[in-house]
Amino acid sequence: MKKKQPNKLKILNDPIYGFIQIPNSLIFDIIEHPYFQRLRRITQMGFSNLVYPGANHTRFHHAIGCMHLMQKAIQVLRFKQVSISKEEENALYVAILLHDIGHGAFSHALEHSIVNGISHEEISLKFMKKLNNEFKGKLTLAIEIFEGKNPRKFLCQLISSQLDIDRLDYLKRDSFYTGVTEGNISSDRLIAMMNVKNDNLVIEKKGIYSVEKFLIARRLMYWQVYLHKTGLVAENILVNVLKRAKELTEKGADLFASSSLKYFLQNPITANNFTEETLGMFSKLDDFDILSAIKEWVYNKDKVLSLLAKMIVDRNLLRIEIQKNNFDSDYILKKQEKAIKKLEILKEDVHYFVFSQQISNQAYNLETSILILNKKGKLKDIAKASDQLNLQALTIPVVKHFICYPK
Repeated sequence: MKKKQPNKLKILNDPIYGFIQIPNSLIFDIIEHPYFQRLRRITQMGFSNLVYPGANHTRFHHAIGCMHLMQKAIQVLRFKQVSISKEEENALYVAILLHDIGHGAFSHALEHSIVNGISHEEISLKFMKKLNNEFKGKLTLAIEIFEGKNPRKFLCQLISSQLDIDRLDYLKRDSFYTGVTEGNISSDRLIAMMNVKNDNLVIEKKGIYSVEKFLIARRLMYWQVYLHKTGLVAENILVNVLKRAKELTEKGADLFASSSLKYFLQNPITANNFTEETLGMFSKLDDFDILSAIKEWVYNKDKVLSLLAKMIVDRNLLRIEIQKNNFDSDYILKKQEKAIKKLEILKEDVHYFVFSQQISNQAYNLETSILILNKKGKLKDIAKASDQLNLQALTIPVVKHFICYPK
């Protein structure tokens, strides 16, 4: 009896966009691949759910949403007589689906602790090249667009720019799941206003107010959600937990960990030694590995690891202060001395509990402009085309300093 072929033209139901159609069998097979399915186990917003309880959506949700918006964008551009071939269309779907595939557990925390000197974008590219081998070269054009090497500039801008499909989805999605309405942009309106001029992705003048709202929404979401003080503390504690675990492992301690997490604790991983074996182990590492280890580390005999792990599990975090200027070194020293006495820890370990860093937010970068197309066919930077004076202010990076210490 002949084996029945699976139906690959599936429809997914998304809480934001409704029904999302998988356009063809290649996209279906990529979504079904274990590398992509791992994204179901990587939260989109790390520990933001400690602040916004609904923020439990995953990188999988986001990638599927991006693919849907890309379908809309291609439809709009073709309607406006922009030539996009079937191969380019498929490549855009693949590139936007896989743009975040290199994210580690809890998104950015791994980049600053147990994997060093290699960004999630670089890991995404490694995954894409590996998948390209498996799919017999069908991802070559997608990789070219992802790397920004395609001669058709607007194709690369759809994947990565200041008004790309990635941002159009994550702002709307993160706003929905956190309940922070300030981020609820009109992605449909922005896509409907897209056009191409001089090979640049541009927005028609009718969409200028939607772009203004998008930029302001992005700024508000950064301060209110992505750089929220509680989220900042939690992510930094997670980074310190993993750093401490790695330090102890290097000294010979045998910590409870899954095989994939153990691999990264035992081996110093950098861009230079990120081999195919490393990629394979990375593809098995997700939020579940980290959380199960942290829950067990609460009972570890190492006091520093135990205290840090308990802070995350019980949501009893460090205190945080944020200000415009650097914190005085004497002030930091006092906090360190108090922490040593209160926690009864060694002086060389106090940096795990008392630390000062800076954060910055630039809502709009003039170097990679969002261009507005007027009725005469002329292009103007949004910061100059807008009558909103505050858009000029959004071009200036805002830097803040914070210090964390025990309560």
